[in-house]
Amino acid sequence: TGMKRSFGQKVFDVFNVSFMILLCIITLYPYINQLAISLNDGQDTIFGGITIYPRKFTLENYVTVFTNSGFVNSLFISVLRVIIGTFTGIIVTTGAAYAMTKKNLPGKNFFITFLIIPTFISGGLIPTYMLYRYLHLMNNFLVYILPSAFGFYNMIIIRTYMQSIPVSLEESAIIDGANEVQILFKIILPLSMPVMATVTLWLAVGHWNDWTTSLYFITKKNLFTLQYVMYKVVKEAELVNEMAAQRAMTGIYGGSRTVKVTPESVKAATLIVATLPIVVLYPFLQKYFIKGVMIGAIKG
Repeated sequence: TGMKRSFGQKVFDVFNVSFMILLCIITLYPYINQLAISLNDGQDTIFGGITIYPRKFTLENYVTVFTNSGFVNSLFISVLRVIIGTFTGIIVTTGAAYAMTKKNLPGKNFFITFLIIPTFISGGLIPTYMLYRYLHLMNNFLVYILPSAFGFYNMIIIRTYMQSIPVSLEESAIIDGANEVQILFKIILPLSMPVMATVTLWLAVGHWNDWTTSLYFITKKNLFTLQYVMYKVVKEAELVNEMAAQRAMTGIYGGSRTVKVTPESVKAATLIVATLPIVVLYPFLQKYFIKGVMIGAIKG
């Protein structure tokens, strides 16, 4: 501990820290810039020059977003999808992973082969569209839940982690009269919290960020997800103008004071609202995320 660091090591430390700070700035600047634009007066933003702080602070852009009925409904759909989809995915994937840890499971190799084939061979979009239509999943909320309930990769990660748990714990529980369900919920799951948190985060982020499902299989506006609405906001200026116009019609406070929002400012507010939940969630699950990935991947 009392060893002095050499000149070369000090130079490396300075270079390393400087590089990481520069990388953080490059990564964070676009997000902070959009946050500043979303908090700036829309008409003032047109003149440019907004960097990391708003020049004329206002919350009208967010009021415009949250008073839009389509946006609020899509936010509700996305939150509901994340909750139900993540919960369903964890149950299905964990059950399959626990079953695959059993060496005496009849047909285990067949199930592994059967489940791994779709990861290499996919039917493509058209057969998937026809299948969902035949199963009446078109314009159905369940299209967000059922197809993604099981993930082979997630199952392998959980199974690998469970196999690292000493078998003696399970054998002791069996001697004490515990059945498979009790062993799973009272022994295996409590010891598997790091990998469970990791997979939960993967599922939640996957459900939250997905917009292609709405694009391909949903035509009813009341079932659009937030990410799909955000995609339309970014791609379609007409939608942003419609949101701004709706706010302008309902946002007159009296006299000549009207809402000053522009498509650019509304777009920025939409982007912030759509990405904020994941940005807030990651720091709390980061330690589980790293530990779960490392153990689940290495101990295989």
